[in-house]
Amino acid sequence: MDILKKTFLIIGISIIPMFSYADDNHVHVEQVNGGDNTDLQIDQIGYNNLTRFSFDHQNNTIDLLQSGNNLYIGWTDTWGSGKSWGGDLDGYNNELEVRQKCSVTSCNDNDFGFHIWGNYNQVVFGQGYEINNSLTPTWNYDGTEPGGNYVRLDIHGDYNDFKGSQKQDSDSIYHSMTWNIYGDYNDVFSKQLQNGDKTLTGTINNDYNEVSVIQKKTGAHTATITLDGTYGTDLTLVQTGTVSQTYTLSQTCNTIGGCTVNVTQGN
Repeated sequence: MDILKKTFLIIGISIIPMFSYADDNHVHVEQVNGGDNTDLQIDQIGYNNLTRFSFDHQNNTIDLLQSGNNLYIGWTDTWGSGKSWGGDLDGYNNELEVRQKCSVTSCNDNDFGFHIWGNYNQVVFGQGYEINNSLTPTWNYDGTEPGGNYVRLDIHGDYNDFKGSQKQDSDSIYHSMTWNIYGDYNDVFSKQLQNGDKTLTGTINNDYNEVSVIQKKTGAHTATITLDGTYGTDLTLVQTGTVSQTYTLSQTCNTIGGCTVNVTQGN
C-alpha cells in the first residue's frame, strides 16, 4: 500500500476470535499518481473479506465497512483493475460510502464494484441494509442477512448522486444490480429487497435525470432501463408482489422541460 502524506488513512480489521480461517481479511489499496487530501477509512469485522482498488487525484472521500464474511469491494472481473488508466476511483471530490453486512456463519458473496471517471459524484450504498432515498440515510438492518448481492457500478460523468441498497432473508436468493451512468447531474435511487431473485440493469447517457427504482416482495423481478436524449427523464418504477414482473424502458427524451414516466407493476 502506497499512501502519500496528505492522504488520511484509517483501516480497522477485526477477526472473529475462537476460530482459525485460512483466508482472513485483506485490504489492497494502490495510489496511482496523486491523491492529496484523500480521506480513506476501511473497517473489516469478521473473516474472508476483501477490499481491492486503486485511486488517483485529490479530495476524494472513501468510507467502507465490511461486517461478516465473504464480502468484497473494489474492481470487478468485468473490466479488471483500473490502475493502468488512472485508478478505479479516478477523479476529484468524489464521495463513496459502502456498507456490507452479513449475519450467518457462511454468507453468500456480497460484491460491490466501482469504476468512477468523473468529479463531484456521491455514492451511498448498503448490502445487507435497507436505506432510504437520502445522502444521509438511516442504515436499517433486521438481524437476518445471508448475503447474495452484486453491484457493478460505473460512473463516468460529474455531479451524479447514486443511492441504494440490497437485502434479503433467504440464502437461495440473489440480487443483481448494474448501473452505468455516463452523464452529469443525475440522481439515482435503486433498492432491491425481500425474497425473490431481483435483476436491474440501468444505463444513463444524458444529463439531469431523476430515477427511482424499487424491486420488492417475493416476485423474481427484472428491469432494464436506458435513458438518453436532449432532456432528462423523471422515472419512478416500482416492481412488487408475489408474481414475477418484467419491465424494459428505452427512453430518448427530446421534450422541452423533460419527460416523466411512472410505472407500478404488481400489488
